[in-house]
Amino acid sequence: MSRAALSGSQFRAAKLWKSLPLALLLFVTLVLPASAQEKEKLWRTLTVSGRGMESVPTTLSLVNLGVEIQGKTAQEVQQEAAKKSSAVVALLKSRNVEKLETTGIRLNPVYSYTNNVQRITGYSASNTVSFRIATEKAGTLLDDAVKAGATQINGVSFIASDEAIAAARQVALKEATQDAQQQADAVFSALGLKSKEIVTIQVNNASAPPPPVFLRAQAAKVADEVSTPVVGGEQEIEASVTLQISY
Repeated sequence: MSRAALSGSQFRAAKLWKSLPLALLLFVTLVLPASAQEKEKLWRTLTVSGRGMESVPTTLSLVNLGVEIQGKTAQEVQQEAAKKSSAVVALLKSRNVEKLETTGIRLNPVYSYTNNVQRITGYSASNTVSFRIATEKAGTLLDDAVKAGATQINGVSFIASDEAIAAARQVALKEATQDAQQQADAVFSALGLKSKEIVTIQVNNASAPPPPVFLRAQAAKVADEVSTPVVGGEQEIEASVTLQISY
């Protein structure tokens, strides 16, 4: 390679290296302010959580009932349990209950102990179902289910309709958001600061807690009553919203 070509290459390389610091300096100058703004936005923020709660009347009853039979042989008790369960299910279907489903089928030996010796003395079979029905109709239906063959009422709990829960959830979310905003306004006012913008919004929950079970009874005892009273109450729908606000 000639000296002239080598000299030209060296000149271009030197020129490139001289220009690089300027380019890097321009890049840093352009990027740093934006990064600083982002950091300032994250550093100067207030985080508040608000809660909202809405009560709705419970108009539906969740019922779990079943048939339990005891006898000498497994076949005997299973057939009898199936027969009575079919009669109970037929009654429930005729009353147009909602979300009817089988929740358990069990067949267990019954033991006795004599001189620390265990032996089978019989068998116990049970079939259980769950369903929903309007609370105002629940008492009469429970009585009729016992007459049809049900021997156990394992639980009755009360809930609002799906539509009422959905509407209450929206109200609870709105209340939670307003609560969070009011908290932030009070803090900024006390400190003499001014809010700028909401950086993040987090909806923590907006749901109804599991309905508590209010009634557990042996169906034979319920059958002695003239009419089983079933009275619902209210269901609380809760929501929580967290806001991060820059200032």
